Amino acid sequence: MRVEKTVPLIAIVDNEASVRLSVDSLIRSAGYRTVAFESGAAFLDWDHKHEIGCLILDMDMPGLSGLDVQRRLTEMNYSIPIIFATGQGDEVREAALKQGTFAVLSKASCDEVLLKAIESALQSNR
Repeated sequence: MRVEKTVPLIAIVDNEASVRLSVDSLIRSAGYRTVAFESGAAFLDWDHKHEIGCLILDMDMPGLSGLDVQRRLTEMNYSIPIIFATGQGDEVREAALKQGTFAVLSKASCDEVLLKAIESALQSNR
């Protein structure tokens, strides 16, 4: 089956393979295309960032944190709606929102909450 390029592409960046696979499966089941990365550095090295409709980004990763990735994207003049997934506290959430993050969700958020946030992020980016 060939997936049309008009279907939004959602990038997933999380160092935990089980989380990447789970989120990838959920997003694909909702009809979106996905691409997944195990680190912020791997995502930043990818040459097709301009195709991303929305980025699901883990806040706490070894190496570059989610906030580091967000800063670098801003420096590179990419304007991608970012939804952070985190288990961290309010201070980190506030810092992400101040940097222009679209949404900050708990990793324990239900699937419906994530899918609604993705749809809202895609709408805001049109």
